[in-house]
Amino acid sequence: MANKIIPYNKNLKIRARELRKNMTPAEDLVWQHIRKKSLGVEFHRQVPLLNYIVDFYCHEIGLAIEIDGKIHKYNFIEDAKRQGEIEKHGVSFLRFTNEEVFSKITSVKQRILNYIEELNQNT
Repeated sequence: MANKIIPYNKNLKIRARELRKNMTPAEDLVWQHIRKKSLGVEFHRQVPLLNYIVDFYCHEIGLAIEIDGKIHKYNFIEDAKRQGEIEKHGVSFLRFTNEEVFSKITSVKQRILNYIEELNQNT
């Protein structure tokens, strides 16, 4: 799914910009490990897709990465609906909790890398 354009709500651009300026500590830590094509593909932060904003997105392979804080424990149904709508456009998701990021960043990075390799093999 190389660089497929996914429509998005233009009103989300300002909010996405704010989120990029104010990343959570877990998002910032992940960003330090995936930025500047360090995993062979380019990720962008806080990307509007449809009527939602995903934490990280790689247009080249259609991969979204979500870092779930405590609030996501209570928003499971909403998160699943949101993810399902975006997946209909060919986007794959990886989700990590804040706890995983802080305690196992090497494993998180390896899972992302493995998934990238898997997606690249299937294209």
